[in-house]
Amino acid sequence: MNPIEIRALPAHALLARYEGTGAYTDCHALAVDGRVPLASYIEAFYTSPMFKPERWLLGVALGRRANDADAAALAAGHVETFSAWRVEARADDQIVLATGRTRSWLMVAPRADGAAPQTTLFFGSAVLPRARGGLGWTVDALTGFHQLYSRVLLRAAAKRLAAMSSTGSPAASPRR
Repeated sequence: MNPIEIRALPAHALLARYEGTGAYTDCHALAVDGRVPLASYIEAFYTSPMFKPERWLLGVALGRRANDADAAALAAGHVETFSAWRVEARADDQIVLATGRTRSWLMVAPRADGAAPQTTLFFGSAVLPRARGGLGWTVDALTGFHQLYSRVLLRAAAKRLAAMSSTGSPAASPRR
């Protein structure tokens, strides 16, 4: 499998609006074989085995449980909330989910050079500054863990996409 790259946010990224505002932003990218629609990526990301513990923990802690069917509804655009998140912005190729001061961003970009079909999966985050300014010591303390966890989640989503494709799941088939 291809390596995960840390990149600058693409200029057209919905998350890019937070750059230069004092917010923390990041962007991870992974190229995968095949054409991956955004809905397939969203569903694979939020139903991957690596994300389910976070989903469960948020459900217990905040009383906002979500399951795989809820992730599929989010992916299909049928709902505007998922567990602790609400859809802040959505386009054909990307989505931003918000909860409190945090934002999660997913984007797909098909390879445009005419080679074998490939899609770059993007995953990024933003943490907005506190009302009184600054990000707070917890953001600084957890940045290293967050960077690692982001790569783990992105890789897990790519593996989930491949598994969904191999089982012929109609909801996600990156080889289409």
